[in-house]
Amino acid sequence: MRTPLKLGAYALGLAAVFAAAVGIGHVAGPAAAPAAHTGTDHDAAADPGHQPTGGHDQHQTGAAAALPAGLQVTQDGYRIEPLSTTLSTTGPAPFRFRITGPGGGPVTAYTRSHDKDLHLIVVRRDLAGFQHVHPQRDADGTWSVPLTAGAPGQYRVFADFQPAGHPRGLTLGVDVPAPGDYQPRALPTPRRTTTVDGYTVTVDGDLVPGTSSKLTLTVTRDGVAVTDLQPYLGAYGHLVAVRDGDLAYLHVHPDGAPGDGRTTAGPRITFYAEVPSDGTYRLFLDFQHGGVVRTAEFTAIAGATAQSNPAPSEHGEPGHTHS
Repeated sequence: MRTPLKLGAYALGLAAVFAAAVGIGHVAGPAAAPAAHTGTDHDAAADPGHQPTGGHDQHQTGAAAALPAGLQVTQDGYRIEPLSTTLSTTGPAPFRFRITGPGGGPVTAYTRSHDKDLHLIVVRRDLAGFQHVHPQRDADGTWSVPLTAGAPGQYRVFADFQPAGHPRGLTLGVDVPAPGDYQPRALPTPRRTTTVDGYTVTVDGDLVPGTSSKLTLTVTRDGVAVTDLQPYLGAYGHLVAVRDGDLAYLHVHPDGAPGDGRTTAGPRITFYAEVPSDGTYRLFLDFQHGGVVRTAEFTAIAGATAQSNPAPSEHGEPGHTHS
């Protein structure tokens, strides 16, 4: 066969393949856009298995599987856009970012949740250096907060918020580096008890994937139960869970609230959390006493690999205090 004939046959073959592909596409139909699904924040007593997740549904083999919060930079048309490209390790430096909406412009109206329009969580990829802070927003929608990264590394920054008029809370996440010599730390061993600033916090209960898990955290000081915890952001405690590996994020709130006539100010704070999978999680409990907010930290294992008898106390990760 001559070369021109060969090229002509080749072109006809390509055209046939293209036509077949188009036909298959019409038969299968366009890929369905994943439906948004996020949690709403309400009293855990009414729905103890609920926590705001900011997740995003995706169809997998015909069934919708919720994507945990914090894994996406954008959702429902909203996006977190860092204006600061790095975090400082030498002292407080403004970290600036904005949330943009479906039209591309900055979001300037929010539905307040737990006394704030937006909660910012910062943690290094090895789950060290946790911070829970509350930025200030300028009139143009730019958020800013002074931050110091405790050590170099890659950090995940989570924005937990609900735009005004949006039916659900969202949690968006983005990575921001802190330049320098990154020395990763091994995750502390799972323990039932940890200490921070002379306070001892003990957790009772286990994380069971796919169901509501009751966790009760008890706060004592010098062996004496703390019964006068102070409300912080409208609650006696706030619990954040982050999954090791991909840093899936869960922000849960306690059963009950200050002043509801049934919730005591310690020593026990009860939470209901639903983790999406087996795995290792880092738990961060914020509580306030004596006018100071402190963070107690735990490692917990969910699922079949969970230890039935974890060690009684944790000394490798003492927690920290909020100024």
